[in-house]
Amino acid sequence: MTDKKNDQNLPMITFPMSEQDGISFEIIELLFFAYRDFVADPDSMLAGIGYGRAHHRVLHFVNRSPGIPVAHLLEILKITKQSLARVLKQLIEDGYIAQQTGDKDRRQRLLFPTQKGRDLALQLSRCQARRIEQALISLPPETKETAKAFLYSLIEQNDRPLVRQLNSQQDRQDHAL
Repeated sequence: MTDKKNDQNLPMITFPMSEQDGISFEIIELLFFAYRDFVADPDSMLAGIGYGRAHHRVLHFVNRSPGIPVAHLLEILKITKQSLARVLKQLIEDGYIAQQTGDKDRRQRLLFPTQKGRDLALQLSRCQARRIEQALISLPPETKETAKAFLYSLIEQNDRPLVRQLNSQQDRQDHAL
């Protein structure tokens, strides 16, 4: 049903999408709002230094996997080389990330956080960790495992092994320290 026309004489719909469209919008909207608030503090901190979410993601994964090859980072982030190059150039020039050629393959570029990069990544992650901890504290203990299972299920099926590998690799490194 359309009942209005806009300046271009196209019909405009004036009734909202709803459950009658065969979609449960509640979880979709909860995810929108949760993500908005989850990234709000880091976004604000990063905006103060002229950075955005792409910088945050690169900083996060370089700090979680020091020495990560650029090719692997591209695979994780699913972005173009061109997009990464712009962000990476800024992070390197500003002293947050250092780049080194591979020992075996001189064409390989390995990325390492600097102390400045580690400090920023920790600052960004701490505010997000606090938000998660505050959300989980009032819920039953098994909620964390249920939430993790739900989030894994949202990831594309063919990407789940990569994500599980990253997390298990990090768990092993965390326990070795």
